[in-house]
Amino acid sequence: MNFLKTAALALVLVTPGTIAAETAATPAVIAPPPPGKGQVVFFRPNSMVGMAIRCTVRENGKMIGRVSNGRYFVMVAEPGAHQYTTKTEATDTINIEVEPDETQYLKCKIAAGIMAGRPNLSPSSQAEFDGRSAKLKLQDAEDMAKAIAEDEAEMAAAPPK
Repeated sequence: MNFLKTAALALVLVTPGTIAAETAATPAVIAPPPPGKGQVVFFRPNSMVGMAIRCTVRENGKMIGRVSNGRYFVMVAEPGAHQYTTKTEATDTINIEVEPDETQYLKCKIAAGIMAGRPNLSPSSQAEFDGRSAKLKLQDAEDMAKAIAEDEAEMAAAPPK
């Protein structure tokens, strides 16, 4: 009987801490940009609204990345003015000034729309990203490269406007 009590007590004492330690996510660490360059972290917090819709980010009409629900990606950028857009049934545009040797954060949220979710790009902060990053995953670079290549092929095949 003592063995059963000891085993049950050990299970109760060890399991919660062990499970918490094994399932605790580690916050993402964003390395600084290359010297003289800036970078932008695009992230999309987990949300039930529009969860299946991806936030495709473009600059000058060219796809630079795509962020799914609960994901992020980092883009190195030349210092200066940049205009990023995202579009589903509506288009959202944000203008930012990329500074050398600095990291900026842009959050993409999807709001309810009529036929599809409506994307929104908004300025964010390192503190907000850090607070959410343990629940975010880095967007798969290979998948994103494939999506960019497919997008470029579609744009090249489209009739001129």
